[in-house]
Amino acid sequence: MRRGDSIPLFNLFGETSAFPDVVHCERIRERASAHGWVISAHRHDQMAQLFEIEDGEVETQLDGNTTVLKSGTFLFVPVQVVHGFSFSPGTEGKVLSFPLAVVAGFGHGSRDAADSLTRPLVGKMQGPLPVLTRLLVETFFGTGTFRTQAALGLSHAIFASLAELGQAEGGSTANASPGYLASLDALIADHMSERWRPGDYAAALSISAGHLSRLCRSARGVSASDYIEAAVMTEACRLLAFSLMPVSEIGYRLGYGDPSYFSRRFRAVQGLTPSGYRARFLG
Repeated sequence: MRRGDSIPLFNLFGETSAFPDVVHCERIRERASAHGWVISAHRHDQMAQLFEIEDGEVETQLDGNTTVLKSGTFLFVPVQVVHGFSFSPGTEGKVLSFPLAVVAGFGHGSRDAADSLTRPLVGKMQGPLPVLTRLLVETFFGTGTFRTQAALGLSHAIFASLAELGQAEGGSTANASPGYLASLDALIADHMSERWRPGDYAAALSISAGHLSRLCRSARGVSASDYIEAAVMTEACRLLAFSLMPVSEIGYRLGYGDPSYFSRRFRAVQGLTPSGYRARFLG
């Protein structure tokens, strides 16, 4: 949990340790029962989660909206969405956690794919989704030579299935990102290498820098500067995880003229060096 945040920032389902693996899988009963079947409102700034309810019922709070999940349903929670849970005792199911680099890798090169993972989704466990989640759990607990590659592939297959179900059922459970933030995200992607400051983005959006900062704080609880840096570091995570590009070149591509400064900022945001982050995806 970070000091100064009114809403706790968790890295894992109810705890604050560093992300332990390329993905993370656990049972709802194991975690929720230890908390009296109630997980208070919190958010994750470096991962998305998929909750699969196999048996039981859970009342969820998603950015202030209440949703009840029953057996045979799923909930996808994107990065930064505030969520909390009240489980009926004995509820069983899976929690699959995906680090930001894995999520970003799915959406790279496709705005539709990227947008599909920005909103909470609720739906029935149907089609290939139940098979894919089972296979991912088996892979997570396995020891195969290509375990990492299999986990990444299954994760992206799960995202594709979620996106398809979301389109088919209108599975959005919360409003999409405000228009200004969607425009900001597009501008960041286009001008990332130019190291624009918040004032530059505000000018491009025809609003004041103060207004931009208020929008970021209202929607994500962070300043405009932190919002922009988080987007840049998300791209850094994607490049580290899915390319063999040297760390220094990644820094240059993202607008950092000094590779050592890029490494320091990455470590400040992610909690480990770029090389250390990449090592987690090498299997």
